[in-house]
Amino acid sequence: MIDKTKLAERIRQIAGLSDDEKSSLLALLNEQKRYGLVWEDKAEEVEKQLQDELPVLIEVADKRLPVVDGAPNHVLIEGDNLHALTCLSYTHEGAIDVIYIDPPYNTGKKDFFYNDSYVDKDDSFRHSKWLSFMSKRLRIARRLLSDEGVIFISIDDKEQAALKLLCDEVFGRDKFVTCVPRITKLQRSAQEKHMDVSHDYLLCYSIKDDFAHITEREFDESSVKRDNVGFYLEGDTKAILADKSKGYSAGGDYDFEYNGKIYSPVDKNGVRNRWLWKRERMEAAAKLGILVETANSLRMQLYLDVKFDDKTNTMVPKNANLIFHTSDFMIDNRFSNSTGSTELKDVGTDLFARFNNPKPLAFIKSLLLLQGKDNAKVLDFFAGSGTTLHAVMQQNAADGGQRQCILVTNNENGICENVTYKRNRRVIQGYTNAKGDKVEGLTNNNLRYYRTGYVPRERTQRNMRALVNASTDLLCIQNNLYTEQDFTIDGKKVRKDIARWFGGMLIIYREEFAEEIANEIAKMDLGGEKLKVYIFSPGRYAFDDTFEDVQDKVELVALPAAIYDAYKRVLPKRKEKTFEEEAKEDIPTTLF
Repeated sequence: MIDKTKLAERIRQIAGLSDDEKSSLLALLNEQKRYGLVWEDKAEEVEKQLQDELPVLIEVADKRLPVVDGAPNHVLIEGDNLHALTCLSYTHEGAIDVIYIDPPYNTGKKDFFYNDSYVDKDDSFRHSKWLSFMSKRLRIARRLLSDEGVIFISIDDKEQAALKLLCDEVFGRDKFVTCVPRITKLQRSAQEKHMDVSHDYLLCYSIKDDFAHITEREFDESSVKRDNVGFYLEGDTKAILADKSKGYSAGGDYDFEYNGKIYSPVDKNGVRNRWLWKRERMEAAAKLGILVETANSLRMQLYLDVKFDDKTNTMVPKNANLIFHTSDFMIDNRFSNSTGSTELKDVGTDLFARFNNPKPLAFIKSLLLLQGKDNAKVLDFFAGSGTTLHAVMQQNAADGGQRQCILVTNNENGICENVTYKRNRRVIQGYTNAKGDKVEGLTNNNLRYYRTGYVPRERTQRNMRALVNASTDLLCIQNNLYTEQDFTIDGKKVRKDIARWFGGMLIIYREEFAEEIANEIAKMDLGGEKLKVYIFSPGRYAFDDTFEDVQDKVELVALPAAIYDAYKRVLPKRKEKTFEEEAKEDIPTTLF
């Protein structure tokens, strides 16, 4: 077997090779894996664009809504998610607590769009294209996750195995938590005779090795109820009636009386089904008062740490800790796509006409609870219909949280403007549902809409100034500061092309006026808080000597160096021009 370390050293010592040639050979050597996925990298047009241009974010001000002081600021980005993730690599590196994505499943049925065309099932590079596409985005996503960050990814059988290997490589096999099946459609009678795929999967990886924030969590008494049985989520229930397709047993076939009403395990078609529990267990549950009556059946409050003691016919806590079991959450018809479809139609049938198979709100909210932080920064860069933001706002309303959500989606067929944005605008402002009932808006939320823009990547003085001038929205997102105030010197407003002030953040576009600005800061009472000052500089010099007298009042950042540094870690390498290409550019095109 070849010793790769020794071979790498020999490559470095070969005379006659340039440094670039040696680097290329070493890269090829390192690509040879002993275990894991191997695929042919397929360059995307959006990736090639990044060789010559740098992405920025530009706010669409007329889509901003509303502006509530102290409310969470949510962000919707319209654009290719590779470009948006590049922007977020500067604004949110190491800051995202929860990522949920529902990427294209690569079924070959026009669900995976690659380089301006759909990838069909007969494409010989179908799986390589998909892995290449996912790898580029997941590697940036890894950089965004905080020390307690978690990523959840929905996927089906087509790419589940490949995605697991890819995620092992990107996030680390030791960071893998679980792969949980999720019901995607309600059970059908045809399943009695044929194999009917009615599930997909949820892959989960956690940056924190002990997973404590995933599997175990303390609760406020306001959000969790407790009785002599244990802990349960108020209003959350679990089915205790099984249909015939799940297996019939005489022990579960009986009529049961509860609160003076007879409940029978018979469906609307007269088919005799069964209770999941025997009569003794049902009676124990009834005695404790934990059965919930629905229109046609009974459900049980969904307990998080309860078990049934067969010896005493009583419900008892499993242990002293409050544990979330993923199987309690995912394998349930509440999380089916039909539920998500009903919810989207409820907000507007015009939305559902443009988007199929949205995820249900309860599914996303359960993931937020699994991660635990009620002020988590949440990211979904395959945003689709915008369920993730809708769920974040609902969960904040339920538990008083301050979670912030970033959504990213392109505007193919108008989806970003006409589905993602419209849905969440209605949720914030209020709407009339499918039944004609008025649904009050979740008004304690701010939503800002951005599109990706671009500046040339080549580092000329003109391009560097253009990047700094276009970086204002990036800096507002990074610092969660959006309210602009007039910046004055000696009572006169400073021109906005020279400096702009956003409370705890000052952006100086023209470094020539640094001394006058420093003198003004010396007069300010900042209440002990440091003012973050971004200043244009051709290099890494942030004019520290100019601000020396106020160094205890400011935190200086040189731009665009800070942005270049972040982007360099994720951008594709620029293709250097050959001598012949440069020579051709110098050839005159006309004689006169």
